[in-house]
Amino acid sequence: MEKTVLVETSARHVHVTKEALEILFGEGYELTKKKDLSQPGQFACEERVQVIGEKSSFPAVSILGPVRNACQVEISASDARSIGVKAPVRESGDIEGSGACKIVGPKGEIELKEGVIVAKRHIHMTPEDAEKYGLKDKQVVSVKIDSAERSLVFADTVVRVSPKFALAMHIDTDESNAVLAPAGTLGIILD
Repeated sequence: MEKTVLVETSARHVHVTKEALEILFGEGYELTKKKDLSQPGQFACEERVQVIGEKSSFPAVSILGPVRNACQVEISASDARSIGVKAPVRESGDIEGSGACKIVGPKGEIELKEGVIVAKRHIHMTPEDAEKYGLKDKQVVSVKIDSAERSLVFADTVVRVSPKFALAMHIDTDESNAVLAPAGTLGIILD
């Protein structure tokens, strides 16, 4: 059985806590949903913030909702070099000792001492998907993506299993550009 998975490009974005949201946008502020994302309950917001590194900044980075327990900035390795921040490759939520930056909103700013990462490529799947594909949570697999001119095999891809997920692989913009992945690209999991 061929183990196919939808491949989605995850562009630079920010996750914020409720406290950070209120500093950036004002007391009592609530996120404004722009559109739902493929993962259940996750959404892109209308709100944008400036992310400032040591060399440069990105003036309008999207916030993804809902609010989180910790602030996190997810950028590509090219982005990190561009603005002059340290951004280790990590799984989402693993921010200890990661990069620092400043986040500026219309009402205030916050200094993140850590929280800037390049998200490790990963596959979200439900327990049913994992059983069907014979995979388990935290397993590391390779995924082949065929492209007209730049087919690649992405090794070191982490499988993340939860009943809250929907089946999809997430790669960052550097990885997406490397394979010239258009919307609707499918990958084949090679374990």
